Amino acid sequence: MASKPSLARGFTLAVSALLVTPSAAQDWTQFRGPNGSGIAAEAAPIEFGPERNLAWRTPLPPGLSSPIVASGRVWLTGVEGERPVTLALDAATGKIVWRRYVGRSRAETLHKLNHAASPSCTVHDGRVVSFFPDFGLVAYTTAGRELWRAPLGPFNNIYGMGASPVIAGGNVILVVDQSRDSYIAAFDARTGRMAWRTPRPEAVSGHSTPIVRRASNGRLVAIAPGSFRMDAYDVETGRAVWWAEGLPSEMKSVPVIDGGLIYVHGFNTPDNDPGKLVPVAPFPDAIASGDADRDGRLSKQESPRHAAAMFEWWDLNHDGGLDEYEWSQYALAMKAENGLFVFAIPEAGPARLVWKFQRSIPQLPSPLVYRGVVYLINESGVLTLLDAASGRLHGQSRLRGVADTYYSSPVAADGKVYIASHTGVVTVLAAGAEPRVLAANDLGEEILATPALSAGRLFVRTRNTLYCFRGQRM
Repeated sequence: MASKPSLARGFTLAVSALLVTPSAAQDWTQFRGPNGSGIAAEAAPIEFGPERNLAWRTPLPPGLSSPIVASGRVWLTGVEGERPVTLALDAATGKIVWRRYVGRSRAETLHKLNHAASPSCTVHDGRVVSFFPDFGLVAYTTAGRELWRAPLGPFNNIYGMGASPVIAGGNVILVVDQSRDSYIAAFDARTGRMAWRTPRPEAVSGHSTPIVRRASNGRLVAIAPGSFRMDAYDVETGRAVWWAEGLPSEMKSVPVIDGGLIYVHGFNTPDNDPGKLVPVAPFPDAIASGDADRDGRLSKQESPRHAAAMFEWWDLNHDGGLDEYEWSQYALAMKAENGLFVFAIPEAGPARLVWKFQRSIPQLPSPLVYRGVVYLINESGVLTLLDAASGRLHGQSRLRGVADTYYSSPVAADGKVYIASHTGVVTVLAAGAEPRVLAANDLGEEILATPALSAGRLFVRTRNTLYCFRGQRM
């Protein structure tokens, strides 16, 4: 049964004019498509696989970036041998039209689920921009002519970098959240020259790709979640215009705007669920009881059991000891609860929390807000459906009723929701407060990238292949 229209949805058409990076209806120009929403308008396939509704499939070099589709091309990144590569494919045939390489002078430390080609490309105004954490930013024309390079790094994110760039207001916006010295920066999309760089001192880790909104005064803001807070930066100057506080320390999902509300969730550890918070002693007390060698820091062996288990995450300068600042960040992290947080978007200053939800929160997959319903899928496959205006729980259960793992974010089109599992099953749901499984399509290959929807087709990157499936109406 579909939910009733809500006040928040009533604003959607008016506010949609304020959302930016406009593109043709068929284009999917950045990670998760139009402004990170994960939503397309055209019909898309329901049942598909290697032998069904297949338009084409193309082998790819290793990489985890998600497909970007615009102007009849599909863009992805990968690593061939030791060379990071940007690839352009013909969207109609799957033929690789061009490959362009950059050098690789280092190899960042990566989590096992990360990759040197995890960030997705972004395309706007005839330019395609790639970000390789082992190199930096590189821009090409859509025909493959290199425009500029902006070497960056090295970085010090314990998981390795993962946020994707976006283009807005003539700038390429990149969030660099890491163990120390986090920042957000803008680079002129024509030249690659840095336009501004703003520190993010609270951020100690994270992978969230920003989204963009046009305020009522006509200025663009880039909205970037980070540890403990989400900031909206003026795209032209880098100044923080408004912010939302009370977030967890680990932020990896893309925020989503629906009407006058913005939805964002974060998950740090199971100990950050409500009712499970671990008390952390003040630093002087911890030093008095644990600092055996009297050097004013706590080594892993000197730390309490929980701090010792989290030691690698909070030894931010990697010197083998927790100092007072690092201990304070650890204490802040253990006070912050996991959750989905929904804020009313302000013009300036602090945002007001409208509602929150705190059960089975995803760590990696971003939220989907579609036709008045919020869809959350966590890593263990628990699907949560909430009323987008009030936060009322419609239902919560394991997707397909079976155990599986999920890292890809849900996307939607034409009244259908697509959720890809790590084992390679793409489940298609009829959208609504009481979801109905229309199909469970097993591709037989691991999926970590988020699918793209464009011109009535579905593009899915598996471990070794990019698939394109033909659309069909219900």
